[in-house]
Amino acid sequence: MPAVEELPSTIKRSPKKAQNTWIKAHDSAVKEYGEGRRAHMTAFAALKHSFEKVGDHWEAKDGKGPSDKGATDRSGRTEEGVDANASKDHLMQVAGRLGVTGRSRMTKPELVEAIKKANRSATAKSRSNGKASTKSTGTKSTGTKSTGTKSGTKAASSSKSGTKATSKVKSGPKSSPKKSTKSAPKKSTAKKSTPKKASAAKSR
Repeated sequence: MPAVEELPSTIKRSPKKAQNTWIKAHDSAVKEYGEGRRAHMTAFAALKHSFEKVGDHWEAKDGKGPSDKGATDRSGRTEEGVDANASKDHLMQVAGRLGVTGRSRMTKPELVEAIKKANRSATAKSRSNGKASTKSTGTKSTGTKSTGTKSGTKAASSSKSGTKATSKVKSGPKSSPKKSTKSAPKKSTAKKSTPKKASAAKSR
């Protein structure tokens, strides 16, 4: 699998040069060791030679070189991307950017640990925000579609009811002439019968 598809989220948020460094080292390690944990560790070791982790991403170091003892003694113990070999002043600056409290009273090893903790927190927050934004986007699109369907249904039903009302109005005038036509002959017949009764009375 190409390394570009396996980029960790912290590297995706990093400069293009950091991404290319990791990809190149990973692809080379895969050819030598195969896919897996060793290829990833090799890629990160190459990345930490030129970059350090600050918060949820990686930044270029002032000078190239190993970031911790794990890079030289092959022990596998790392400082999670923190440049532990940097000066205390540099670590103080990084700690300040990450909002580490009490840093002025910390020793160099304590600064490294505090920066590691702050980096973990920043990375977890970024991942959480990324998942939340993805879910909310899916929910909004679904709501829009359902609303459109409901409004379309309502519009169709209203148009149908309008058609029915129109047909009722049209049928109204047809029934009224029929009623008036039938009632007229009945009234005239009653008037004609009245003279007959009167004539009979005269003959008597």
